[in-house]
Amino acid sequence: LPGEGTAYGLAGKKEETTLYYTFTNYVTPPTIFSFDVESGASTLYQESKAPFDRNEYESKQVFYTSKDGTQVPMIISYKKGISLDGSAPTMLYGYGGFNISLTPMFSGNVANWLELGGIYAVANMRGGGEYGKAWHNAGTQQQKQNVFDDFIAAAEYLIENDYTSSERLAIRGGSNGGLLVGACMTQRPELFKVALPAVGVLDMLRYHTFTSGEGWKYDYGTSEQSEAMFQYLLGYSPVHNVKEGVQYPATLVTTADHDDRVVPAHSYKFIAELQDKQQGENPVLIRIDVNAGHGAGMPLSKQIDLTTDVYAFTLYNMGIESI
Repeated sequence: LPGEGTAYGLAGKKEETTLYYTFTNYVTPPTIFSFDVESGASTLYQESKAPFDRNEYESKQVFYTSKDGTQVPMIISYKKGISLDGSAPTMLYGYGGFNISLTPMFSGNVANWLELGGIYAVANMRGGGEYGKAWHNAGTQQQKQNVFDDFIAAAEYLIENDYTSSERLAIRGGSNGGLLVGACMTQRPELFKVALPAVGVLDMLRYHTFTSGEGWKYDYGTSEQSEAMFQYLLGYSPVHNVKEGVQYPATLVTTADHDDRVVPAHSYKFIAELQDKQQGENPVLIRIDVNAGHGAGMPLSKQIDLTTDVYAFTLYNMGIESI
């Protein structure tokens, strides 16, 4: 392969020795390569016409140690030449569930963040499918805390290695990743400056009673399953773990009024708890898209509006007024 990233769309003819595939990562727009089966060499065939010079950026994989000693991979991307002195605005993204692997893919939204001088980090935590079924199961039910520990350890790695600081660190995730953000910001509020839970599963005691929630019980378990499972869910459910007198990160909860996968009631409950109990000056706000759902198929205009609001909120609360 031409680098660390994702290869897909393999195509070719049986009678030929040349195959074609598409390669991408967080700093490489989808690029088609030809592959010579006999020599094993890849040759550039066609590049995307994107206004983004991948040669100006770096994307690398690191491994860090989680709370229980597990080695967890993370991919860190940034513009070459930025100061790695702890001052860079950093977006840490994660999902960690449902056997889903976060493979490196180019995104215009991520490219915009990198162009602004930000660092973008993706933690490939337990609960995902990156290392098979055992890796997935290690982040389910009464092992779900492993996922949160992996994400917290990723944040600590970024800080300890001078990529960023707590004052310049934002965490982001959607759906199950929204749960991840909600759990981590309530467990370690001092570690992050900005929290961005999107369309999150945030009421873990009742999630299974809403729309498609019943289908998630393999990963989460339910409060009706057993007394032990009830107590475990109660121990990390974001809605139930917002405490009086704590300063939580500046938080922008995002949801949509017609989300029938993760109903917006999760976000409404969570923001109500935060606004009632937040200590200090960090704002806690909710952004509700109208006539929209869980995110798939969102019109480009709404995507641009959402990204603009999220980045503006993040940078403003990091004290960055211009870049």
